[in-house]
Amino acid sequence: MAAEGGGKEMNEIKTQFTTREGLYKLLSHSEYSRPNRVPFNSQGSNPVRVSFVNVNDQSGNGDRLCFNVGRELYFYIYKGVRKAADLSKPIDKRIYKGTQPTCHDFNHLTATAESVSLLVGFSAGQVQLIDPIKKETSKLFNEERLIDKSRVTCVKWVPGSESLFLVAHSSGNMYLYNVEHTCGTTAPHYQLLKQGESFAVHTCKSKSTRNPLLKWTVGEGALNEFAFSPDGKFLACVSQDGFLRVFNFDSVELHGTMKSYFGGLLCVCWSPDGKYIVTGGEDDLVTVWSFVDCRVIARGHGHKSWVSVVAFDPYTTSVEESDPMEFSGSDEDFQDLHFGRDRANSTQSRLSKRNSTDSRPVSVTYRFGSVGQDTQLCLWDLTEDILFPHQPLSRARTHTNVMNATSPPAGSGGTNPGSNGNSITTPGNSVPPPLPRSNSLPHSAVSNAGSKSSVMDGAIASGVSKFATLSLHDRKERHHEKDHKRNHSMGHISSKSSDKLNLVTKTKTDPAKTLGTPLCPRMEDVPLLEPLICKKIAHERLTVLIFLEDCIVTACQEGFICTWARPGKVR
Repeated sequence: MAAEGGGKEMNEIKTQFTTREGLYKLLSHSEYSRPNRVPFNSQGSNPVRVSFVNVNDQSGNGDRLCFNVGRELYFYIYKGVRKAADLSKPIDKRIYKGTQPTCHDFNHLTATAESVSLLVGFSAGQVQLIDPIKKETSKLFNEERLIDKSRVTCVKWVPGSESLFLVAHSSGNMYLYNVEHTCGTTAPHYQLLKQGESFAVHTCKSKSTRNPLLKWTVGEGALNEFAFSPDGKFLACVSQDGFLRVFNFDSVELHGTMKSYFGGLLCVCWSPDGKYIVTGGEDDLVTVWSFVDCRVIARGHGHKSWVSVVAFDPYTTSVEESDPMEFSGSDEDFQDLHFGRDRANSTQSRLSKRNSTDSRPVSVTYRFGSVGQDTQLCLWDLTEDILFPHQPLSRARTHTNVMNATSPPAGSGGTNPGSNGNSITTPGNSVPPPLPRSNSLPHSAVSNAGSKSSVMDGAIASGVSKFATLSLHDRKERHHEKDHKRNHSMGHISSKSSDKLNLVTKTKTDPAKTLGTPLCPRMEDVPLLEPLICKKIAHERLTVLIFLEDCIVTACQEGFICTWARPGKVR
């Protein structure tokens, strides 16, 4: 699968890419797959997923890798950038009949060199608890499918617990289990515990304690993925109805919501400090949502098809301390970050130092990545001009074309669907036009519209640092129609097609009612990120993106798990 030779198509697959940190290289000898290395025929199959655990092995090879391909599940010692993969010696291999593994998760609390607890979810709705080191199958949950008959979409251990785990299904339900309890021989009866907007939580009504402990019904359609916050207190869920919903897990309270530009949301992740959530989905976008402000702060457009995985890179995210006393939050917020490189010499950091009058004590750049069905890996930087948009930056004009960097969620002032709201800089135009607060205003009227902030926005937008990833490349604008295979992509929603979007048949979650509100700001009302890199790295759709300390791990639907060595980490 690696990229040496083999004609034009093979040459399109990238085996290395460069960012400001240096060169990332694909290690072909560290590729994991089925032992025969034959590409898997993935038609109609569930996505390939990868789970890691470290068992603190004394030999230094403590990492263990689990992945599913079709009906098969493999468990290997992961040697990463250190040694070549030995595919002839899986620690455990399982082949299932009548159902396929769809997702899995290790319990990091209880893992040892002699024993690991691995949860595996299945296409028919069951969840299995296995120990691939001891080669034991200890328990099967929802065995008779009395709790839920639909596919398991996501399974995770509750952070900090040795026995509690959460399971999401394509039915839109989530269930909380305890490994110590049985599931009973009859279908569970439920009692309402709490109800809110588009969600309800029930307890299991029975004389003796049984699974599930709780049943969550969230939104409409499949619940595609959930993720616990780094401190384990909050739960972010993304659903086929296009909504991100963030709950306080213990109190079962809804903290905030966000709506996709259109289509379902497929994936979700938290920043290492829990301040931001990134989602990806069927609108081909990555969306950055502020946990504190409960609003969209940026969108990223680089993929040409659905985004299947988003993940933060805690080792490349950088924080530079200055005066923590002025920060509008606790000092602990930044002490909990396990960040790798400090970019004290970056333009971004120098810019932060220069703005000594502002209220933020740190220069921070978050790195995150995404992979999609377009077989591309994108890396993104979330920089200060997005995180703190109201701080004045250098006013020198740059060659970076920027969309509106400081608009609040567009809840004020109705927008006429037919009016011209196209704010994307045209090719050859180095200075973006000022952006109106309402699309019903012509561009020339903005400065006289009585909104001083609009004028300020233009000044701020033009002075971003060189690490801001906000430009719209002219090339992409010209070739987008050619590159894009699907009609319902974000690239086709211009001011003209917004008429069609607003005429969609009314449903409970009518996009026309959410578009242009804080739930779902219009494209011109939030910054549009450009990827740092966007590379085709596989033949089939990508389904895995994991950031480790010395490498990045990706996987595609053919069943190849690839290791990309970070700069300077190849031995």
